[in-house]
Amino acid sequence: MDPPYIDPTEVVNVLIKIANYVFISYGAGLPLLSDKVQFPSFLRTITSVDIQPYGVVELLLHFGWTWVGMLASDNDYGQEGGHALQVEMAKKGICVEYFYILAPHTPRDRIITIVEMMKKATSTVIILYTFIAETTAVLEEVSLARMPKKTWIAVSSWMPSPVFANKHLWTTLNGTLGLAIGSGEIPGFSSFLTKIHPSKYPSDIFINAFWEEAFGCIWPGNGSTTNAEDPVPGDAPFCLGTEELTSLDSSVYDVTNFRFAYAAYNAVHVVANAMHALLRCKDGQGPFAHGGCTTAQNYQPWQFLHYLKNVSYRNTAGQRIYFDSNGDSPGFFDIVNWRMSVNGISSFSKVGTFATQATGSHKLIINNSTILWGDEYTQAPVSVCSRSCVAGQRILIREGRPKCCYDCVPCPEDEISNHSDAIDCMKCPDDQWPNQNQDLCIPKVVEYLSFHEPLGTTLSSLTALFFLLTASVLCVFTKHRGTPIVKANNRTLSYILLVSILFCFPCSLLFIGRPERVHCWLRQGLFTTFFSFSISCVLAKTITVVIAFRATKPNSSLRKWVGPTIPNSIITICPITQVLMYITWLATYPPFPELNKQAFKGRIVLGCNEGSPYYHYGMKLFLGLLALVTMVVAFLARKLPSGFNEAQHITFSMLVFTSVWLSFIPAYLSTTGKYTAAVEASAILSSSAGLLCCIFATKCYIIILRPEMNTREHLIGKHLPNSMERL
Repeated sequence: MDPPYIDPTEVVNVLIKIANYVFISYGAGLPLLSDKVQFPSFLRTITSVDIQPYGVVELLLHFGWTWVGMLASDNDYGQEGGHALQVEMAKKGICVEYFYILAPHTPRDRIITIVEMMKKATSTVIILYTFIAETTAVLEEVSLARMPKKTWIAVSSWMPSPVFANKHLWTTLNGTLGLAIGSGEIPGFSSFLTKIHPSKYPSDIFINAFWEEAFGCIWPGNGSTTNAEDPVPGDAPFCLGTEELTSLDSSVYDVTNFRFAYAAYNAVHVVANAMHALLRCKDGQGPFAHGGCTTAQNYQPWQFLHYLKNVSYRNTAGQRIYFDSNGDSPGFFDIVNWRMSVNGISSFSKVGTFATQATGSHKLIINNSTILWGDEYTQAPVSVCSRSCVAGQRILIREGRPKCCYDCVPCPEDEISNHSDAIDCMKCPDDQWPNQNQDLCIPKVVEYLSFHEPLGTTLSSLTALFFLLTASVLCVFTKHRGTPIVKANNRTLSYILLVSILFCFPCSLLFIGRPERVHCWLRQGLFTTFFSFSISCVLAKTITVVIAFRATKPNSSLRKWVGPTIPNSIITICPITQVLMYITWLATYPPFPELNKQAFKGRIVLGCNEGSPYYHYGMKLFLGLLALVTMVVAFLARKLPSGFNEAQHITFSMLVFTSVWLSFIPAYLSTTGKYTAAVEASAILSSSAGLLCCIFATKCYIIILRPEMNTREHLIGKHLPNSMERL
């Protein structure tokens, strides 16, 4: 039997000697042998060891072990395999806390130093990429050092092996997991082995040697295989021949652990299948030139190699046997659990498999419930440098430490991480925001001034109230249109003023409810236009009064302006100017609904973008200038005869109007969202109510409650100019 991990030079020497022959190995696992340039006729039924690192990494990932220690042999197998394993672990985010190289004859003080370092280490999983000799020395020292329980991961170079029949080593290794060369059932093999007896094969010295090794005895006389120069144990009994093979420790004599025997079994069957294919070849249908075949008595090695490479069948264990382009069989390992029962009986138990797929991928299957972890663990131990960061946190690598050693820090206020061990946090979309745990983005609440909330209900109720109140005043004035107090204040302008105020109040409703494109188009333009009509009417009334009284003076140049020309011009030009500005605004930079996603945390403000701030503020500035002019004119007319005191009411109404809109400016600029709309709606209601109450409250009081004062004599007195009679 060829050694499982022989030196490459030995293999090369063997192949050179038999260069003209096909070589099928059931034990040589070195990756170098897959090179078909150097070894074109080399095939093997054992898995190449370069698959082992993938199996170890998959095993570590399966149990979440990201912080491990590692020991490797001081040879090509240990160093190259250990390096390959480190590279693969690094790709998967697994860190190595320590990595020690063990020479075949490492001094004991060096081993003690290594064990002490392992004892202080925080990792609880140790990978052994070593040969048996180095491993035994370390494990013996570990058992003496009373090191805290560690979980060992063994590779197929040394496990399972009879050398660990030592009970102290088994105690240390109890719970170990390892990759062992894949095995399967060989029909009749167990029955054959249990029936082996030296008496059946008296000339076979290997059976005698096995018997002495297995039972710790020596054959008396010539039957002994002990070398004469070797010391014979003084207390070793003689072999009686009555010993039972079934009484041997299952860890030593378990046929399921005769893994190289299984590989040899497959190798023999490969040859048999290839020979069978060779014999079944028919001329004209063969794989060689012109459909030729060959014979069992006369074939060349390269011809037989062709049949070997194309072997494909399922063996008695159900495993598909074939060779890839490198002459390797499919990668196949058993995951083995080392156990020791309470009565001291040790055993290996298969708990899973690791295999390479035809696509080149790898597949690990483990039954966790069948694993025994030793005396100190009831479940898989934890071996991490830092605990996993939960969702809502991110990893912050500790300076100067491996990437597996980190701190967990919360995500920034406006970011989330939706999985554990996140490297970075991520921002939510603009229409979402982090939940309380910062592990999920949830939709933001869309906010606007709704009719159903208290503020919206209050404003809409006030709108309805003032609208009805204005309509009532209009009805009162219409009903009493022939009375002196209605006639004396320019009845037509009063009607126009009341109608414009009547339409000003509903404009506030455009600022309540979900903003749509039509709302955004109308709300600024409508209320400024109706207010322009209102203020224009007030200005027209005031100028009319001023002209009427000034025209009574002798030789006054204002006599020609007495009449409807001036008021009609004012109530036409001022609103039209506002309307033209409004139309230009809509034609160039119209307002539109906008979602403000940045104003508030967790809320999206739905409002109107005014399009152009110049038109927006320009229209309001024009309205303000109109109100200011009206207030100045009314103030100048405040000393008119006391019998006609509407100028005083107009002055006060304009003072209220300008005060409301001057206070509106800082309130509008300092609020956001629905409160901005509420401020503007309140300003519309307040200023409209101010005009209504300041100008018409006294008149309605006289008309309704003091009709005796609603006479021409009482209203005009001695100071009414003749020109007022025509108004």
